[in-house]
Amino acid sequence: MEGRPLLHFYISNYPEMNYTQNKDKLLSFIREGGKLDWIAQVKLTALLSFPSMMAQLVHIMMQYIDASMVGSLGAHASASIGLVSTSIWLFGSLCHAVSVGFYVQVAHKIGANDFSGARQVLRQSFMACILFALMLSCIGVSISHYLPHWLGGEPDICRDSSLYFMFFSMCLPFSMLNSLCSGMLRCSGNMHIPSILNICLCLLDVLFNWLLIFPSRTFHGITIPGAGLGVTGAVLGTAFAFVICSALMCYFTVVRSKELSLRLDSGTFIPQRSTLRESFRISAPIAVEHVILCGAQIMSTIIVAPLGTVAIAANSFGITVEALCYMPGYGISDAATTLVGQSLGAGRRFLARSFGRITLAMGMMLMTLMAVVMYTASPALMTIMTPNVDVQRLTVEILRIEAFAEPMFAASIVCYGIFVGARDTLIPCTMNLSSIWLVRIVLAFFLSSTMGLRGVWIAMATELCFRGIIFLIRFRGDGWLKKFSVSK
Repeated sequence: MEGRPLLHFYISNYPEMNYTQNKDKLLSFIREGGKLDWIAQVKLTALLSFPSMMAQLVHIMMQYIDASMVGSLGAHASASIGLVSTSIWLFGSLCHAVSVGFYVQVAHKIGANDFSGARQVLRQSFMACILFALMLSCIGVSISHYLPHWLGGEPDICRDSSLYFMFFSMCLPFSMLNSLCSGMLRCSGNMHIPSILNICLCLLDVLFNWLLIFPSRTFHGITIPGAGLGVTGAVLGTAFAFVICSALMCYFTVVRSKELSLRLDSGTFIPQRSTLRESFRISAPIAVEHVILCGAQIMSTIIVAPLGTVAIAANSFGITVEALCYMPGYGISDAATTLVGQSLGAGRRFLARSFGRITLAMGMMLMTLMAVVMYTASPALMTIMTPNVDVQRLTVEILRIEAFAEPMFAASIVCYGIFVGARDTLIPCTMNLSSIWLVRIVLAFFLSSTMGLRGVWIAMATELCFRGIIFLIRFRGDGWLKKFSVSK
């Protein structure tokens, strides 16, 4: 039966089917060799992208609220977090890189209808990932006292920076569990549960922050309890939220998932050589990329640090607000990894390329729209996030510089998700690193001396445009598909 009649028959005769039934039916067409016309592909892409984008949006709003809460304590509090933000990103991204190596394997096995094999990978991933996270946690705690000084922080912000990084490091095993289980569910096609739980994570983070950052206060005659821990309260609130939501994410993965529930069969939790070897092949380039990329970001922090507390705070706020723009890109990138991974696991190379084109177009259009929103709304956002007028003014300037780079940034984000789904990580990682170090860092070094923080963000915008162009060039070729030569 041809794809359009089959799809139209399904839609017209089963209008009562809910989101999950629609999504599962369309995903089954990939695994079972069914025909999917472009309308069905766009619909499936939207069904997978929308929950992830909503979770990203809530997560970003949570970051805004967090930043506003800390920002109300003054520029020094914001700067103390901004100083270690790149190091936090490094440790968190290493956990993410390791989890990618396992859940991409699950996407391929589900695409090949090997659900038992997918569950075997899931079992083995738990021990490997948690042990890695514990090792990373120990390293983070041991260097937390020295890190702010290594980064060139001023003495009045180093203590809070150190405490923030120490408590973040202690939370890494729960962050790893959340990333692993969320990725497993997404690659099985279940986007709504990870999205709902990540929304809960954000809401709990805000609630705990509200209780832990500020002291007890009276609001319209009602006494609101508070611990008054300041910057330390912010990281503790995030830690408590991760503990709760990672446990729930694990429950829905290993108990409730109809594809991945470990109650369906038995197997070993000890990582096997073949699973580890394939995971290493996928994860190693991403992990190395994150280490070197974060080294570049730390270098950027070192470039920004001498510019003063206002520049550090504005840089931190700018990074937070910019997340509004790339929220759709990362949501669609998650969908691209699932769709391309399952298509190639099913041996459907041309379908994988088609999904790549659709996700790429959607990501660039939505991030362009969000760039317009950021350009126009940034002054209003900054008045909410900090009372410091100098920080407000500088942050708005750098955000309006960055807005022009967002379409090409979208291209690099979505293309990366496409390539990860195809197990193609080494060359894209090399492209990222070359772009960051040879374009952004070099330009930032020269421009910061004459233009200050504005020069650093001009360098960033230039590099993002360059990166997007080279990723689009790679996507047009067939190199990223070379591991999957069979098509149906």
